[in-house]
Amino acid sequence: MTVSLRDACPECGAQHFKKNGHIHNGKQNHQCKECGRQFVLDATKRVIVEEQRTAVQRLLREKISLHGICRAMGVSIRWLMDFMVACFEAVPDHLHLQPVASPRDVILGCLEVEADELWSFVKAKTNKHWVWIAMDKQTRQIIAFHVGDRSHDGAKQLWTNIPAVYREQATFYTDQYAAYTDVIPAARHKAITKHARKTNHIERFNNTLRQRVSRLVRSTLAFSKKLENHIGAIRYFICHYNLTRTALLV
Repeated sequence: MTVSLRDACPECGAQHFKKNGHIHNGKQNHQCKECGRQFVLDATKRVIVEEQRTAVQRLLREKISLHGICRAMGVSIRWLMDFMVACFEAVPDHLHLQPVASPRDVILGCLEVEADELWSFVKAKTNKHWVWIAMDKQTRQIIAFHVGDRSHDGAKQLWTNIPAVYREQATFYTDQYAAYTDVIPAARHKAITKHARKTNHIERFNNTLRQRVSRLVRSTLAFSKKLENHIGAIRYFICHYNLTRTALLV
């Protein structure tokens, strides 16, 4: 942490300024009479070290609110929001999905996929956004996801996001929601009841998402206010989850 004392406007260098209320932490705010720039005289610059950044990256994958992370790590909400968005943007679209290990699985038709949808909301519970997820039944990796409405269009976009090798060769297990029937070829689609226990892995993962991503808790104050951050948080967790699954498969 470094502190710099100012005796002039940092924008234009003028020494004519006046008091102008207080900033969020209670410090006296000033405004330049020449250019209108607002500033404080004793500006504090907090340096976030690499260890803190790594810890924040881990906490972003846990069911902790953003303000909770700020309190635990001693960072500002403005810095955390910028850092969080940068982390979300750095996540690859391929979700760290490990390619099919053996061509034999493709040839013999051993590829199996479980698909399901998860209710969520952005900004208000009336603004529903369903999380469509597809999981490799053998490796437990998430092969694709989509956030949208619970309609034929949502199911179609999930199908589009699924890698081609699965769309062409895998058998898909879903619940009996009609939207799946419209987009998955009938020869490789098995719509089953929960008693058949063919979608228990994806349903367990849905529970993991709600336990680990605070934005997906049904009753929460940590809900997303922007759809892009909602999607980013889900993608960020899924990429980490796939990496842990990949380590177990090695």
